[in-house]
Amino acid sequence: MLSLHNISLVQFRNYENVHFSFPKRITGIAGKNGSGKTNLLDAVYYLCFTKSYFGKTDLQNAQYGKKGFRVGGTFRLAETSSETVCIVRETGKKEFTLNNAAYGRMAEHIGKFPCVMIAPDDIAIITEGSEERRKFIDYTISQMDAAYLQTLIDYNKILQQRNSLLKLQADTGKMDEALFQVFSDQLVQAGNIIFKKRTDFLDGFIPVAVALYNDISGHREQLGIRYASPLQKGEFGELLRQNKSRDILLQRTTQGVHRDDLEFDLEKIVFKTGASQGQRKSLLFALKLAEFEMLLKDKGFAPILLLDDVFEKLDEERMFNLLNRVCVANQGQVFISDTHYERLNESLKNLSEDHEVIRL
Repeated sequence: MLSLHNISLVQFRNYENVHFSFPKRITGIAGKNGSGKTNLLDAVYYLCFTKSYFGKTDLQNAQYGKKGFRVGGTFRLAETSSETVCIVRETGKKEFTLNNAAYGRMAEHIGKFPCVMIAPDDIAIITEGSEERRKFIDYTISQMDAAYLQTLIDYNKILQQRNSLLKLQADTGKMDEALFQVFSDQLVQAGNIIFKKRTDFLDGFIPVAVALYNDISGHREQLGIRYASPLQKGEFGELLRQNKSRDILLQRTTQGVHRDDLEFDLEKIVFKTGASQGQRKSLLFALKLAEFEMLLKDKGFAPILLLDDVFEKLDEERMFNLLNRVCVANQGQVFISDTHYERLNESLKNLSEDHEVIRL
């Protein structure tokens, strides 16, 4: 089993200098809003992903009025312990080490200690634009496939270069056709790899997500999930050729895997417009727990699961089904935060699982 044994925070968000130990498989974190529940969960995420879950720059995570911070922790996997430390200097320089050895590239750490986080703002995966859903897919696959992550980095760099030439064409009326073709060919090569890996991943992921939604909702609604990509309509290189004039007009690349999406419906009605808040939250949990299941299958051990304020807007049945799924059926380490100590403690007691609740 993968677990985080302890964590220490220095000048991280609202924490001056603290140390927490996590002796139980299930850790509840209770406290009022502003007490640091989410900050503690994000510190755990930092040690897994080398960055904040919430998109903040490194220096934005330093304690107010301070510059720089340190987050360190001890992971255990099977019989092996690993010391992980993230230090952000006053200059903004970040150092990330595993057992005192520094990484040359932060991306090398991704996937070593897999982690799934569920937070209130994640509802954007369902309600906002396609970028949120692509990000969700990419973060999951990247924890399983380091080559995918590098291909994605390459694709985005090439896309930026191709778009720069398109803007130059609009500004000057001139185009370096040879260089434009090089970028187009490179984009096709990287895009085809990404498309295949997303297709293969989603072939396994979608049925798991649908089944999980059924479990959480009590089999009351019929959910549909589909992968939508421009590359399903034709060969990528041909799509770029057909849309070159449009790309020049709009000054951006209009075809490619950067336009991919996941589409949801409920009883054949578009999910965004037809679902209640409880149904949206149930879908969010289903997607995240499907991510968990895919990582478990790939790694052979459960990722760490971080649940931030998950009880809001869930009826009692959905809450019980969710907790039963994440704390009983899942035998990995779980962190759950809530504003109400009694509610959290009572809910965990009812599961008859070994747990501890930290009061902040």
